[in-house]
Amino acid sequence: MKTLVIIKPDGVERGLVGEIISRFEKCGFSVKALKITQLNRETAKKLYAVHEGKKFFDDLIEYVTSGPVVPMVIEIKDIGIGEGIRLVRKIVGATNPMEAEMGSIRGDYASDISHNVVHASDSEESNLYETPIFFNKEEILD
Repeated sequence: MKTLVIIKPDGVERGLVGEIISRFEKCGFSVKALKITQLNRETAKKLYAVHEGKKFFDDLIEYVTSGPVVPMVIEIKDIGIGEGIRLVRKIVGATNPMEAEMGSIRGDYASDISHNVVHASDSEESNLYETPIFFNKEEILD
């Protein structure tokens, strides 16, 4: 099972890239693709198209384009996509850090709901949509 995780600008700026990758590796995931990039508005809008029209959309786009991000594809063997995404979401923690468990990435590092350190695909459908925004098939190791 492979899925997308993005370390957002506040995570990169705060030097949390290694720590975040390490958290996934300690849970049995391996990194299959990784890059550092700066999102332009067009790409950010495509990534967050599901939120277009919502009150926070413009602020979200402003934030995610404010600095470098680190998208990565991670994999865990012998687990289905649904179960794997649930595990990733548990490691990441609730979107609102006030609701995220301590020990999760957001519970430990996020400052507020709009600066919550990481993005992770929340379903198989979103993973299939989001991953190609950052990686083509040749860039993802088998």
